[in-house]
Amino acid sequence: MSLILFSGPCVLESEDLAMEVAQSLKEQLKPFGDRVHLTFKGSFDKANRSSIDSYRGPGIEKGLKILEKVKKETGLPVITDYHLPSQAEEVASVVDTLQIPAFLCRQTDMIIAGAQACEKYGRQLKIKKGQFLSPEETKNIVDKAVNFLMKDKILLTERGTSFGYNNLVVDMASFSIMKSFGVRTIHDATHCVQRPGGLGTSTGGKREQILVLARAAVAAGADGVFMECHPNPDMALSDSTTSLELPKIGGIIESLLKVKDAVS
Repeated sequence: MSLILFSGPCVLESEDLAMEVAQSLKEQLKPFGDRVHLTFKGSFDKANRSSIDSYRGPGIEKGLKILEKVKKETGLPVITDYHLPSQAEEVASVVDTLQIPAFLCRQTDMIIAGAQACEKYGRQLKIKKGQFLSPEETKNIVDKAVNFLMKDKILLTERGTSFGYNNLVVDMASFSIMKSFGVRTIHDATHCVQRPGGLGTSTGGKREQILVLARAAVAAGADGVFMECHPNPDMALSDSTTSLELPKIGGIIESLLKVKDAVS
């Protein structure tokens, strides 16, 4: 059985970095053939950074040009976030998957604009379940989107639930609950191990827990995983504490495929 994978740097730092990561991912995953469906990930703007001084990204115009180049030169589909309803159509004209950030997952205008843009351009809509929502409540998100987009084009993402201050937990039952609404589910291996605001002016994280939770999520029925990576994670301009080392992605995916086979 195949595994969906969304991977790349948290934020688009430069065209050169994006190309390096995309080409490395493609090469690492080549041995798995059609068992892994890779989409390159990179954000053109991180609108919810902890600090006003944090790097946000190159912006929508430059960012979409970078993603367009990655798509053209590697043949990989691409995904990025959008933060305003007015951005949805412009983003959908380039990327294959539009992503709604967790904090915006209940915004009706965001969902409708994204669903309409995806329908127009033949894209898919990926929505992150907010840290403040139960999995049962995501049915309302699906109900909003299906007015404009078929369910097979909608993905719901588990990214952890707030557990006290500066901590998140993953309810592994989320995947079966959200799949019961007729959509595919993704485990956000990067953001579920964050410690939101844990470093004061930036978010901390528990990188060492990524693999064990990803294995558990695949065993629990997740259709795919979302994991950010970087050639030098500690120097990444966003999510440095939870980005994985780029060369390790292939080995991690091999491990997840073994889990998927075992539970199939």
